[in-house]
Amino acid sequence: MRQRSLITVTAALAAGALTLTACGSRDDDSGSDSGSGGTKVVIGVDAPLTGDLSALGLGIKNSVDLAAKTANKQKLVDGVTFEVKALDDQAQPSSGQQNATQLVADKNVLGVVGPLNSSVAESMQKVFDDAKLVEVSPANTNPALTQGTNWQTEKARTYKSYFRTATTDAIQGPFAAQYVYNDAKKKKVFVIDDKKTYGAGLAATFTEEFKKLGGTIAGTEHINPDTKDFSAVATKVKASGADVVYYGGEYPQAGPLSKQIKAAGAKVPLVGGDGIYSADFIKLAGDGGTGDLATSVGAPVEELASAKEFVANYKTAGYKEAYEAYGGYSYDSAWAIIEAVKKVVEDNDGKLPSDARAKVTEAMQNVSFDGVTGKVSFDEYGDATNKQLTVYAVENGTWKAVKSGTYTG
Repeated sequence: MRQRSLITVTAALAAGALTLTACGSRDDDSGSDSGSGGTKVVIGVDAPLTGDLSALGLGIKNSVDLAAKTANKQKLVDGVTFEVKALDDQAQPSSGQQNATQLVADKNVLGVVGPLNSSVAESMQKVFDDAKLVEVSPANTNPALTQGTNWQTEKARTYKSYFRTATTDAIQGPFAAQYVYNDAKKKKVFVIDDKKTYGAGLAATFTEEFKKLGGTIAGTEHINPDTKDFSAVATKVKASGADVVYYGGEYPQAGPLSKQIKAAGAKVPLVGGDGIYSADFIKLAGDGGTGDLATSVGAPVEELASAKEFVANYKTAGYKEAYEAYGGYSYDSAWAIIEAVKKVVEDNDGKLPSDARAKVTEAMQNVSFDGVTGKVSFDEYGDATNKQLTVYAVENGTWKAVKSGTYTG
C-alpha cells in the first residue's frame, strides 16, 4: 500500500442531510422509558476531556452530542431517544480500559464513539469485543487496530466490534512523505517520535515512504512526552543539516518542539500528522511555527458541501469548544451507530431485540450513508472506505489547507 504514486486530488464528496438536538445519561435497563415516551439508547463517548489533549476530546464529545440531538429531532428511529454518556480517559490506556468496563456495564449503551488515542484503543478493544459492544473511533490511525500486529505482511482482523471513520497511518504517513518530497521539495529529514503507539507508527510509515522516494534520513530521535525541554534534540536537528523535521506525536509536545528547534537555529519546518492539527499547536509553537505542516484525515470540513450544515448547527448549538480536527468524523461515527440501531429496530418489528448489542455490531459492517465527511462505510477490516487526506500549513496564525487528495499506494 505504498508505491511512489502521485497524490490524486479529489473533489469534495456529496452532501448528507443534517439538523440538530439533546442528550444526557442515566443507567436504567435497556428498553426502559426515557422520559420522552420511547426506548432510551445511550451512545457512549470515550475521549480526553481534561488534560493536554482535551481540546480534541471535547470536540469529539460535542460532535457526538450534536448527532444524538439531530437524530432525536428528526425522529430518525421510531420510538427511540438517543442520549450520550461521555467519560474522560485523560489519554491514558488504564483509564480507557476502566471506562470501557463502565460503559459495558450500562445496559443502555449500544455503541461507543472513541477513543482519540490509538494506545488507549488497544486497552479497550477486547473489553468491548467480549461484550459485543460496537466501538467506532473518529481518530485512531494505527493500522494494527484493525489489521493485526503483522498488518504489513499479513492482515488479520482481531476484533469484529471495532470500526473507525478515520483513515490509517499506513496511508497518512506515506501521504505526508509524498507531499514533503514531491511538493515541498525537502530531501533531508530528521525524524522524531514520542515512542507512543500513534507517534512511533506514523513516523515509521513516513520514513519508509520518504526513503523509497529517494529522501535522506538525517537523523532519528525519540522524546519523552512528559517533558517540555527538547533543547538537546533541537541541537541535534541543527547539527544534522536536515531541511525538514517529521514528528510522530501530538500537539502538546510538537508545539514546544517546533519552537525550540527554531530557537536552536534550525529554520526548518516541522511536519506532523493529525495529532498536531490543532489550534493549540499554533499557540505553543509561537511565531516560528509559520510554515509548519500537518496532515489530517479527510478534506477540510469547512470546504465540504456535506459539512456546511454540521458547521452551522454546531455553531447554533452554542458549544464552548471548537469541533477541532475530529468533529466531522465524530459526528459520522455517532451517526453510524444510529444507523445501525435503526436497522436493528426495523428488522425486529420496531423494537430492540434482547441481543441488541450483537445485532448492532453485526449491522455496522453494512452501514453506508452520506455523512459530514463524505461517504461513510467500512471495509472488511472495519476501516473507513474514505481514504481522503489533507495537508495544512500554518499561515497568519491559523491552519490553511494547501493540498487535499488520496494516497493510492
